[in-house]
Amino acid sequence: MSIEEQQVIKQKSYSEAIRYMENAKESLKKAGKEDHYYKDRKYVKTACGTAYSGILIALDAYLSLSGVKKTGRRKSIEYYCEQLGRLDKKMLRTVNNAYEILHLSGYYDGILDARVVKAGMDEAYGIIDKIKPE
Repeated sequence: MSIEEQQVIKQKSYSEAIRYMENAKESLKKAGKEDHYYKDRKYVKTACGTAYSGILIALDAYLSLSGVKKTGRRKSIEYYCEQLGRLDKKMLRTVNNAYEILHLSGYYDGILDARVVKAGMDEAYGIIDKIKPE
């Protein structure tokens, strides 16, 4: 893959992942906050699911840029962990944290603790920054 092709992938995927994160932040604003807790679980769940989708966009680009061939089927967290385990153990740890916080605790359970959600969002931005264009 040429450098130009890599830059196109980075630019497209990065801007799309950031768009998802911006949408997630808007949902969190709608959730309202009192002290360290969100008030509306529905918007927190929506925000966490959206942020996690942004992570998946970034991961697909990261793996593609690392030479991992695309599969034609839906990918699971196990797939991403397996691939990252071969490429970048530090990023694997970050992805595991983001998955636990945003996908499981946030999206499925609807955790209302704003500090936990913020930690998940920070992890998401860390993953997305891995594909940030120069």
